[in-house]
Amino acid sequence: MAVRIVTDSACDLSPDLCAELNIEVVSLSIRFGETEYQDRTELSVEEFWAKLPGAAQLPETAAPSVGAFEESFRRLAEEGADGIVCINLSSKMSATMQSAQLAAKALDGICPIEIIDSKNATMGLGLQVVHAARQANAGADMATIVTDAQERRERIRVVATVDTLEYLKKGGRLSGAQALVGSMLSIKPIIEVLDGEVAAAGKVRTRSKALRFVADQAKSASIEELCIMHSMASDLESFTAMAAPFTPPEGALVATIGAVVGVHTGPGVAGLVWLERKP
Repeated sequence: MAVRIVTDSACDLSPDLCAELNIEVVSLSIRFGETEYQDRTELSVEEFWAKLPGAAQLPETAAPSVGAFEESFRRLAEEGADGIVCINLSSKMSATMQSAQLAAKALDGICPIEIIDSKNATMGLGLQVVHAARQANAGADMATIVTDAQERRERIRVVATVDTLEYLKKGGRLSGAQALVGSMLSIKPIIEVLDGEVAAAGKVRTRSKALRFVADQAKSASIEELCIMHSMASDLESFTAMAAPFTPPEGALVATIGAVVGVHTGPGVAGLVWLERKP
């Protein structure tokens, strides 16, 4: 049997794509008040976005348990996997990596397992997982998959705009006064992922200028693969048109941001994830 690829639900890959590429996904959990759900299995992406606006408090996310990873690893080993490569949400954003590493130790001598820190989230993680899965399905050995994954993660870029300041306020990133002033001025924060952490990349007034700012970040890039990601953005079509001039001939993957990232950003996010070509 081929090497199997495992990731976590912060990857934001659609269930259909995961099934097509034989990707195993271990769920983080989402807590709305006293009710906890397993991301994607007990609460779909669509159900999450439907529930979020009515939440009195910001939902909480939690890393998968060690047992959840161990269960997946053991099942894949029992099914005859030659090895397992598990690519996870940035270790600077979550304890997910730690759970995966502890689970892998429980299978020492049973099945070779490599745990890789994607240093990213959402489709910054997802693009890495997709490539690893395609390699595994083509028969690549474990060493090749691991080496390529570690090299490619350094060429991933993520840039996005946040449409509302409400969720940054709820999450304690902004004071109520800052959020109020920002909203009055139509401030749209620009964020990016740098060395495994979310960082501010600018502030732009008006939504249209923010979308153009994000698109312009990729304008001068040498893009090998492109993904357009969003969280229920109503202007997705116009944003896609902005990205069209530098979209590779193969097209762009379009992905919906899920609960793990969405609790912190809220709806209306629009962003680009791309893989830079090798120099």
